[in-house]
Formats: sequence, structure tokens, C-alpha cells
Amino acid sequence: MSVEPSYLAARSSPDTSQYFWAYRVIIENRGRETVQLLSRHWMITNARGELNEVKGPGVVGEQPVLKPGERFEYTSGAPLNTSSGMMGGAYQMETESGERFDIEIPTFSLDIPNQGALLN
Repeated sequence: MSVEPSYLAARSSPDTSQYFWAYRVIIENRGRETVQLLSRHWMITNARGELNEVKGPGVVGEQPVLKPGERFEYTSGAPLNTSSGMMGGAYQMETESGERFDIEIPTFSLDIPNQGALLN
């Protein structure tokens, strides 16, 4: 699995502390069984350490079924009220035989590109 975040300046409004990121996720079934993504659990933390949890069925309205070797890709978004933060979480998956397991989504940062390059 891989996650690629990108800051969307056109959808953000720093004057009102509204910042928006898109993130592209690629999930690949590297196992030997067909699996289905049942639900997601995201933990989104802003620069002040305030946590927002997002839980629900599927991703982008889908609960994809992945045969061995198949992949599923989607793009979604995350708003923050600070100019940086981080996200991570887990997907709950289920095998054809009904066994459920979680796949960890490694924490990644949400940063505005080149923000650290500004000098006072």
C-alpha cells in the first residue's frame, strides 16, 4: 500500500485557517486469498495535536474486492485548520472465508510545499 498526499492551494484559505490536502492511495493484494476492504479508520492530527477520527464503511463509497495481485486506487481529501498535520490509521479487510484483519496505514505528514523555505 502507498499513500501520496498533495496540498491543494486552490481549495485552501489560509486567511480563515482552512487548509485542504488530497491523498492518493494504492492498495495491492499481495496475498494468496481474495480480500474485501470493509471499512476505514483514519486518525487526522493537526499541528496543535488535536485529533479527528474518521470511521466508516469502505472508501469513496466502495468496498472493493481484490483478488491476489489486483490493486485498487482512489483519491480522497482531508481538511485541517492548521497549515500542517499528519494522518494514519487502518483498513479492516475480510477474506473470502470470513477472516477479518486490519492493515495499518502508516502515518504520513500533511505539509505545505516549500513552507519551511520562508525566511523572516
